[in-house]
Amino acid sequence: MKLALESTIITHGLPYPRNIEVAFLLEETVRGEGCEPQTIAVIDGKVKVGLSHEDIETLARHPDVLKAGVRELPIVLAQKKWASTTVSATMRIASQSGIPVFSTGGIGGVHPGSWDVSQDILELSRTSLVVVSAGPKAILDLNGTYEMLETFGVTVVGYQTDEMPAFYTRGCGIPIPRVDSPEEIAEIYCRAQDLKLPGALLVFNPIPAEYEIPESAIQEWRDQSLKDLQEAGVSGKGVTPFLLAKMAEYSDGKTIISNIQLVINNVRLGCRIARALEKA
Repeated sequence: MKLALESTIITHGLPYPRNIEVAFLLEETVRGEGCEPQTIAVIDGKVKVGLSHEDIETLARHPDVLKAGVRELPIVLAQKKWASTTVSATMRIASQSGIPVFSTGGIGGVHPGSWDVSQDILELSRTSLVVVSAGPKAILDLNGTYEMLETFGVTVVGYQTDEMPAFYTRGCGIPIPRVDSPEEIAEIYCRAQDLKLPGALLVFNPIPAEYEIPESAIQEWRDQSLKDLQEAGVSGKGVTPFLLAKMAEYSDGKTIISNIQLVINNVRLGCRIARALEKA
């Protein structure tokens, strides 16, 4: 049983050397759950599914690693570059590699203000696999993101919750269908396969309660970070890493700790879903 993992958390999600430590910890967690970790990246112009420890260390320290979504993949491959894979690129590669389950931290979505929508939404609508996430990233327009998921026909369920989690918080008031076991998730995915639905089954798994951060604090740090973003003039793929780094700064590292714990939680659930799928 294999579980796909993205590599953007190594290159753009966490500071060095925490990024290497967390990458190894996630892979150890997967193995502890009886599955095989398949961290995905582009190494010297070649897609690699399942990174070695040496690959992870080099990726974390490499001076010129791009952040590649699906649309950038052919460019980085043709130009023989190094790239970490976002949710969208990891989904596409995992699906083509026959890996049915992918665990990540937060999905991209609709940014507040100017028209800025992540490639993740479109990929979730067209690539078939199970994606486990703690909800949309906290910097996003949550209502807009959920509406966009609905518009694109992405099947969304909440694991042991009736409302959509919002990354650092366990809920945001947006109701979603509830499921209570990995076996139920596997059954839903199998029925989606029977119907030949093109998109993913998106499983929202709330952050463990002990690592949840109050929404009032998140809002304050987010507002400060957005102000800094506007002053810095950052745009495009630099927006999310900039905002997450600023929120980590304003929270004195609390968001980093929560980020790590929610990904571990998603990895554990992803492995349990993979095992249930094998029996389905």
